[in-house]
Amino acid sequence: MIHYLLPLALSAASANAPQASPATIADNARLAAGLNWEDRQDFDFANRDLIAAPPTLQILGKDGNILRDFAGDAQFAGPTPATVNPSLWRNAVLLAKAGLFKVKDGIWQVRGYDLSNMTVIRGATGWILVDPLTTVEAGKAALALVNQTLGPRPVTALIYTHSHADHFGGAPGVIDPADAASGKIRVLAPAGFMAEAISENVIAGPAMLRRAEYMFGILLPRGPAGHVSSGLGTTRFAGTIGLIPPNDSITGNGDTRTIDGVRFEFQLTPNTEAPAEMNFYLPDLRALCMAENANGAMHNLLTPRGALVRDAHGWAAYLLEARRNYAGRSDVVFTSHFWPRWGSAEISRYLLLHAQAYSFVHNESVRLMNDGLNAAEIAEAITLPAPLARAWFNRPNYGSLKFNARAVFQRYLGSFDGDPVNLDQLPRNLLAADYVAAMGGAKNVMKLAASAATKGDDRWAATLYAHVVRADPANAAAKEALAQRYEQLAYRAEASPWRDFYLSGAQELREGVRPAPAVSANAIAANLQVAQLLDTMSVRVVPERAMGPAFTVAFVIPDQQERHLVTIANGVMIHEQGAADKADATLIVPRLALIAMVGGQAKVIDLLQAGKLQIEGDPAVLQRFMGLFQPPKPGFPLVTP
Repeated sequence: MIHYLLPLALSAASANAPQASPATIADNARLAAGLNWEDRQDFDFANRDLIAAPPTLQILGKDGNILRDFAGDAQFAGPTPATVNPSLWRNAVLLAKAGLFKVKDGIWQVRGYDLSNMTVIRGATGWILVDPLTTVEAGKAALALVNQTLGPRPVTALIYTHSHADHFGGAPGVIDPADAASGKIRVLAPAGFMAEAISENVIAGPAMLRRAEYMFGILLPRGPAGHVSSGLGTTRFAGTIGLIPPNDSITGNGDTRTIDGVRFEFQLTPNTEAPAEMNFYLPDLRALCMAENANGAMHNLLTPRGALVRDAHGWAAYLLEARRNYAGRSDVVFTSHFWPRWGSAEISRYLLLHAQAYSFVHNESVRLMNDGLNAAEIAEAITLPAPLARAWFNRPNYGSLKFNARAVFQRYLGSFDGDPVNLDQLPRNLLAADYVAAMGGAKNVMKLAASAATKGDDRWAATLYAHVVRADPANAAAKEALAQRYEQLAYRAEASPWRDFYLSGAQELREGVRPAPAVSANAIAANLQVAQLLDTMSVRVVPERAMGPAFTVAFVIPDQQERHLVTIANGVMIHEQGAADKADATLIVPRLALIAMVGGQAKVIDLLQAGKLQIEGDPAVLQRFMGLFQPPKPGFPLVTP
């Protein structure tokens, strides 16, 4: 439909408003010309059976801060602005719809409150909730909408489809943790859920969190010149991330449960969109939940924030398995993001084209890899076949075809491309300085970059300007020029994470590193096992502090009946569970007290006085041990030295 192609009149913008360059406008027009605008099916599906809108335009926190601003969604309507990729604008328009939607009799979804959906299934005595959103406040607000609209009922069960925070973080907002601990409320998850939910947020958590600030545009204003969509949802609901451990796990493919009178059949799908994930089928309701394995857009095989590379081949196989087992028996398929799809034939088509898209990315990337292309060359060469690309749910509004192709290469061959010049690459700051010097100095490089920008070659222009910025961080003109090129690349980006990365980079160049809103995830930390805590500590040891005479520290955890022996030697910390060797110092401390001590929430002296900590052996060893660590650097720069 042309309605979603025409840019807003540039004359209506203020003189200071960001402008799309002629090259950006032309590139977006070329993309738009090949898109399947005649297919309006998603507009029907996304709008179908809205039964209650949010009761207020804003949801506020206890301190009056805005946790979710629904009023801001209204701007995502009408013609495509020149500063937004037309496919991504369509995605933003479709996702900017919040409220309680009926899926079919007995099933509802709260959509548009958060990045993810909360699904509500009517049980015999109460609500069965699936994926309680990202934050405690989001989950509480979503459940309130359900009870206000459908009538109050207790929550009798909670299901986590997979191990990402936007699918478990709101749990304490919808149930009492004590009811889960006692078994009064069943909390069900796929095998391996707790280990994966914690590990992804802990070991490399600080770096992932910093990159996630860019990927989701946390510091960007919402609007046509800023964040327009997260690809999977509108924007994240602010607040506190919680975690309630499951008390029931699905360990076998095809496992069944009857939960509050509702029959479930589970399909385990490990190492797909998440390391621990599952779909489920409701035979009495003829409804299929595909978790986050099927979506309204292409997903990531390697998310730009960072994660383990996902298995495209296995992912496609699980989609085909679900299609064969459930599509013919289903009237509706619903997912953890986006909107449902209705009709057995449509469900079959949807799962097949999705599976073919992931298979194609895998197969073509491997074919080109075996022809000698490296990751960047494969990404430049790969093109999704037209029958797959015309399906809107295969468009790269979240995952990117280029990024996914590079991920397949990395999964099989790693980051090294086989060219000896890249065996021992120069660090980027040194490389930039050498490039700038070799090209005749910063002025000459900037002249070349400006020429490239004039021709619309913003990728090359950005590369040149980026070298100048790293070689000369005080060069304000280079920073501004690079920021402008990032803006133009953002305005072309069909993938929301790419857009937000480019715009966040431009923001850093102009304003420096800005602090992101604090995210409280103490509930995740509280679920750390001692081995995981020690793993986290080991990656924070400063090697120089761990030289000198070797020493050992034992941690005895009485409430877990565990003993861990930590050895410090040769600049590294290692630990062994169950080792009985005599230690230079021994700490006897409950697990939660140890977590609080390491995290800085409790002081050693206070724990000693409270009788929660005993120290045996040489206290000086403990003092030396506690001095080994360096906390992660928050808010490190990503585009400046």
